[in-house]
Amino acid sequence: MADKELGNQTFLTEFILLGFGASPKLQILLLLLFLVIYIVTMAGNILIMAVVVADQHLHTPMYFFLGNLSCLETCYTSTVLPSMLASLLTGDRTISVGGCCAAQMYFFLLLGSAECYLLAAMAYDRYVAICHPLRYVAIMERRSCVWLVAGSWLSGIPVSFIQTTLVFTSPFCGPNKINHFFCDVAPVLQLVCADTSRNEMSNITVTVVFLAIPFTLILISYTCIIATVLKMSSPGSRHRAFSTCSSHLVVVTLFYGSGMVMYLRPRSSHTTENDKLLSLFYTVVTPMLNPVIYSLRNEEVKGALRRRVAGKRLSPLQ
Repeated sequence: MADKELGNQTFLTEFILLGFGASPKLQILLLLLFLVIYIVTMAGNILIMAVVVADQHLHTPMYFFLGNLSCLETCYTSTVLPSMLASLLTGDRTISVGGCCAAQMYFFLLLGSAECYLLAAMAYDRYVAICHPLRYVAIMERRSCVWLVAGSWLSGIPVSFIQTTLVFTSPFCGPNKINHFFCDVAPVLQLVCADTSRNEMSNITVTVVFLAIPFTLILISYTCIIATVLKMSSPGSRHRAFSTCSSHLVVVTLFYGSGMVMYLRPRSSHTTENDKLLSLFYTVVTPMLNPVIYSLRNEEVKGALRRRVAGKRLSPLQ
């Protein structure tokens, strides 16, 4: 049953996610594509986590944050892709109202908010390492790192709870079709048959707190980093300083670039298809690219991977 009637009012009990079209051939192609992306994403991020834990050379604040980012990415992409793959495989696009709230919107908001502040914490780590190298060990001691990571993970709990509560305490009285591939706030709100002004104010507040503020902190950190690096007399020192930041800068550009285009552009410029493509980029593509970026552009990670491979080759001979 898609809905039930109470008096003269119809209340929805499930939604239909329209996704990317109904062509059977397109569905098979998308199933294979997203399955490969999901496998690559999970394998890449799990590999990064395993290497960071196993290699003593990577037991530093920078890689502590990287391991947490990879853990967050595996959870983040898993809020969207498994249900999308299931719907492409079975053809069943329905999702219960409770399932949409608990399994997707709540965790999507929680993990997305956490990533915003975790990227800001990683920028602060690079700022301390480059601008205050003599005090780095004292400032970025283990307790400080744990607090920064814990604060990032926990920061999304209030916003995800408030946002989902505001959305799902509103009345849904038809239609029940969401023109999206997961339960994001904006497309779900289009099905609410009541005043959504408080939801829109909440969305603006969340955008400022979890996009604008951490992005501003990242900009301040890198402004200080650039000013410090430009004062270095040795070209080699400047190159080493910038190389430690390059991977993080690429990840920040991908994540915040697509997120800001999605949530900060004028409402008049929004179209359903463009919104779906942008959402696909920061929910699916970016988590897949992050391990590749950090492994290809980071000599220490590549060295750790080589040591792990070499150790496995030598172990039968020992």
